[in-house]
Formats: sequence, C-alpha cells, structure tokens
Amino acid sequence: MSEAIVLNAVARKDVGKGASRRLRREELVPAIIYGGEQEPTQVTLEARAIRKALETETFYSQIINLEVDGASQQVILKDLQRHPAKEFAMHIDFLRVDATHAVTTHIPLHFLNEEACVGVKAGGAITHARVEVEVKCLPADLPEFIEVDMADVELGGHVHLSDLTIPAGVELVAMLQGEGHDLDVASVQATRGGKDDEAEEASEEAGEE
Repeated sequence: MSEAIVLNAVARKDVGKGASRRLRREELVPAIIYGGEQEPTQVTLEARAIRKALETETFYSQIINLEVDGASQQVILKDLQRHPAKEFAMHIDFLRVDATHAVTTHIPLHFLNEEACVGVKAGGAITHARVEVEVKCLPADLPEFIEVDMADVELGGHVHLSDLTIPAGVELVAMLQGEGHDLDVASVQATRGGKDDEAEEASEEAGEE
C-alpha cells in the first residue's frame, strides 16, 4: 500500500465566483466536502499542496485524510475542475466516506508485459480501450490499481473486463449491470508494415516473378 495522502484545509464562509477568484489569487484552491450525515462544508486548500497531490496517481482514486481546522475526515476525490489552458485546479469536490458503506470510484489500470506480448511479437500493436475502471467496495478494500497482463494476448485478441483479476471484496460497476456490459479493456491489432503484411507482400512479389 502507498503512503496515505494527508491534506490540510480551512473551513470558509465566503462563497461565489468573486470569492473563488480572490482565493485563487492568494494561491488557495476552493473546495467542498459533502456526503454522509453532515452538511456540506466549504473549505480552502493551499494550491502548492494540491499541485503536488495532482502528480500522485493515488490522489485520484484512494482515501484522502483531510484535516479541516484540526478535525480529520476521510474523503475521496469526486470532481476536479481545471483551468482550460493552464491546467491548475480551480475547484475540487470531495466525498466523505464511511468505513461501513461501499464507495464507488474509478481505479487506474496498470498494463503489464506489453513488450513481451505474443501479439506484439507477431507484428501487432496494443490499443487501450480504457485506462481506468469504475469499482464498488468498502473503503478498506479499495485497490490502488488493477493489473492487466498482456503477455499472452495474441494478434487480434482482446482483453475484457471479465478477464481481469479483481481483488476480493471489489466489484466492477459495469459487470454488475450484466454480461452485456463486459467492456473491452485492450486489444492487439495488426499494424501496417507488420509481419503479416510483409509476408503477404513477399508472396505477391514471388507470384509476379
């Protein structure tokens, strides 16, 4: 497990576009915490701390310990608004989590053995249909990522959600909707100039002679 993410926040009462612009000028990021039995709480966080957190993959999918005026709350990231040009965080939504209630969030996929993939060695190229999956589980069971082993995928082959090895206690949200939602995760497709194309061209040249 990776080291827990801890962020410090300060509750605020001033809301609205004008207040948010002023906070961003002061190198602060406005945010809101909602969910559970408590009322939504408006907070601010240091932009520097958020910039650092955004560089960490686990920030987008793992439990975050949010210290609000000294009181700790466990949350997950639910929405992140970035500046369209400069990419810095403009507003963040956090959802409170309860150890006894399942959470639904997106988990990154880590693709393994791509260079050793059977299909790649046969002249194919790997295409990622998705880079994350939506899961449902208790907070304690939340995985950091889910691995996709591409080693044995042949040319023209596909990896579906049902092919993934899912940790105990974790469910794929799409699969809960039935077999018709067994989505494509990755595939290996022939590329121009691949071995199959070269063999075909060699055969055509031999026929012309």
